[in-house]
Amino acid sequence: MKFKHAFHVFVDNFPVIYKQLLYRLVVLLIAGVICAIGVYPFIRELIDSAQFNSLLDGVKGFVTKLLDGEVLELQSLSERVKTAYAELLELLSTKSTQAVLSGLLLLLIIIISKWFAGLGNFATASVINDKMALRAKQPFLGTLIKNLKSAAAYNAIYVPLSTLYDLIVFVAMFCLFFVLLNSVLYFFICLFFFVLAVTFAITVKMTLTSDWLPAIIRGKMGQGAAIKYAFSRKNKDTLNVMSNFSVIVILVFALNMAALVLTLGVGLLLSVPSSYAIIICFELVNYYDREEIKYSVDKNTIIAPARERTLSREEFFRGDDKD
Repeated sequence: MKFKHAFHVFVDNFPVIYKQLLYRLVVLLIAGVICAIGVYPFIRELIDSAQFNSLLDGVKGFVTKLLDGEVLELQSLSERVKTAYAELLELLSTKSTQAVLSGLLLLLIIIISKWFAGLGNFATASVINDKMALRAKQPFLGTLIKNLKSAAAYNAIYVPLSTLYDLIVFVAMFCLFFVLLNSVLYFFICLFFFVLAVTFAITVKMTLTSDWLPAIIRGKMGQGAAIKYAFSRKNKDTLNVMSNFSVIVILVFALNMAALVLTLGVGLLLSVPSSYAIIICFELVNYYDREEIKYSVDKNTIIAPARERTLSREEFFRGDDKD
C-alpha cells in the first residue's frame, strides 16, 4: 500500500518535476563549466592516449557481442579489457600527481554539485509535503529560498556521508566486477550477481536514511534529532521499507535505462528528476504512516490511519494539527 500511495502522491505532484528539472539543469551546467576549466585538460590527454582507446575499443566490442548474443567470445574480450585496463593504470602511475589533483578537484565538484542538487530535493520534498498535509500549492523557488537554512544544514551533513558511502560502494563493486569476470561462473550469472549487489547497496542506503528528510520537513525536528530518529528502530518496519525500496530501485534503473536506450538519452530529462521525486514521495508516505498521520494523495482521497495519533502539547502549539 505504501508504494501505491507514493505513486498517487507522485502523480498528484507531477508539475514539480519540471521545476526540479530546470533547477538541476542549471546546477549541471555550472558544474560542467567548472569541470571543463579545471579537469578537462587532463581528461582530454587521457582520452587521446592509446591505452584509453584500447580499453574503449575492448568495452565496445564486449557490449556489441553481448547484445548480439555471441557469448562464446565474451571470455576473450574480457581478457582484452583487463589487459587494456592494466595498461591504463600503468599510464596513470606515470602521471600520478596530475591524476590525484584532477581526481580531488573532480570529487570536490561532485560534492558541491550534489549539495546544490540536494537543496532542490529539499525544496521538492517541502512542496510535496505541503500538498499532502494541507493541499497547499507552494512555489518551488519561494520554498527553496524559505527553507534555505535548513536545507543547507541538512545537505552539509547528508552529502558528505552519502558521497563517502557511494565511494565505498563504487570501489567494492569495481573489485567485485573483476572478481566475477575471473570466476568460473557463466557470464550472465556474474552479471546478475553484480546488478543484485548494486541494487542491494542502494536499497540499504535508502532504507537507513528514508526518515531523515521527512523528520526535518514534516516532523520539524532539528538536524541531530532527525538523524537519531532516522536511525532508530522504534515503530519502523525495516524489512517492509527495504522491500519497497528494492522495487523502486529496480523500476528506477529500468526506467532510466529505457530512457537512455530507447530515446537516445532525451527521456532522461524527465526520468532522472522523476526518479528523485518518486523516492521523496515514498519517504514522506512512509513517515506519515510510521507516525500515524493522515495525508492526502490527491484532491479527493485522504489516507487516515486506523488509529490516529494524539498530538503532544508541543506539536499542537507548533502547528502540527493542520493536516
